[in-house]
Amino acid sequence: MNQLFEKLDDLYNEIIEIRRHLHQNPELSFEEVNTANYIAAFHEKLGHEVRTNVGGNGVLAFLKGEKPGPTVALRADFDALPIQEETDVPFKSNNDGVMHACGHDGHTATLLGLAKALNSMKSEIEGTVVFLHQHAEELPPGGAIDMINDGCLDGVDVIFGTHLQAQMPLGEIGYRSGPLQAAPDRFDIKIQGRGGHGAYPQDTKDSILIGGQLVSNLQQIVSRKVDPLESAVVSVCSFEAKGPYNVIADTVKLTGTVRTFKEEVRTFIEREIERVVRGTCIISDASYEYQYMRGYPTLVNHKEETEFIANIAKSVPGVEAVNETPPIMGGEDFSYYLQHVKGTFFFTGARNPEWDEAFPHHHPKFDIDEKALLIAAKVLGIATLQYMKNGTEILSTQEI
Repeated sequence: MNQLFEKLDDLYNEIIEIRRHLHQNPELSFEEVNTANYIAAFHEKLGHEVRTNVGGNGVLAFLKGEKPGPTVALRADFDALPIQEETDVPFKSNNDGVMHACGHDGHTATLLGLAKALNSMKSEIEGTVVFLHQHAEELPPGGAIDMINDGCLDGVDVIFGTHLQAQMPLGEIGYRSGPLQAAPDRFDIKIQGRGGHGAYPQDTKDSILIGGQLVSNLQQIVSRKVDPLESAVVSVCSFEAKGPYNVIADTVKLTGTVRTFKEEVRTFIEREIERVVRGTCIISDASYEYQYMRGYPTLVNHKEETEFIANIAKSVPGVEAVNETPPIMGGEDFSYYLQHVKGTFFFTGARNPEWDEAFPHHHPKFDIDEKALLIAAKVLGIATLQYMKNGTEILSTQEI
């Protein structure tokens, strides 16, 4: 164990260089060609067997130890977001309107640094490590499902992954058995009224007024139709009605998201939204179009593997707290992997203790404390070595 930690300490500066290179050169979901090439070249230089174009832009790299044992997959995503960066870091994005605003650059740098460290310990590795570099986590249908269909989990016994959390203190590991992240869905609604002169509203079917009423009515689904002991969110996030100042728009478009944990609640809300839209439009004699697009399933961690990570993290230098975290309403397509193999997904705190404010994920000023990358690499690395030796049974330091 100490050997792995020392090797990662020695690689820390290189891990940061990788993260900053990726941060300066972000690519959007399903467009990550250069990033995928960079990842593949890094593994090829280490001598790993590499598969590219896995389910799209995904990359798989295989480190086969010199001793037999299980196959452990470690996943990192590498796509960026359509956000204009507003940080003042010297390595800010070179691509206008594209930014690593969710830490995926850090995830990838963590995994590449760990790959190099484990590669130097090949003679001690008892099994195979699959470095699963996933494209398009940010944009449904996501990259995970296509990578799975293309065989990325073939022969895998267990999978581990982590997400850097900018608002969780550096040194903290957050874990949770069972549901951790919600199913993120999208809805699109188009209300067709009848436009006309703003001076003569009696001759129109005011789509803006109908849309405003609809926004209010939709909020009653969770507050009055869903059991208060269940978790659900219905948010209208975009309201578009174009036209001159003196013309009542004939069309309004609304877009929003639904977040749920239970499938029956998810199905109920999908149907209830249309019922509310239909009723609101009937009152005003308007018509509508409604689309509901299901995103990723709820992320459900496996109990034994989650407890394994929670226990092993306590032995990692730099980890100051290991806490059970509450579920969050954010979505994550790591959920697909957990439907096929055992594993767990955990959070690694990345908030610098000296920051007055930690900007949230998907914010143009998002940033992370890069020391978190080293902590994440050590937790994933020691979990890999321990699992290969004795599954989810925790060994003592002397036995590793």
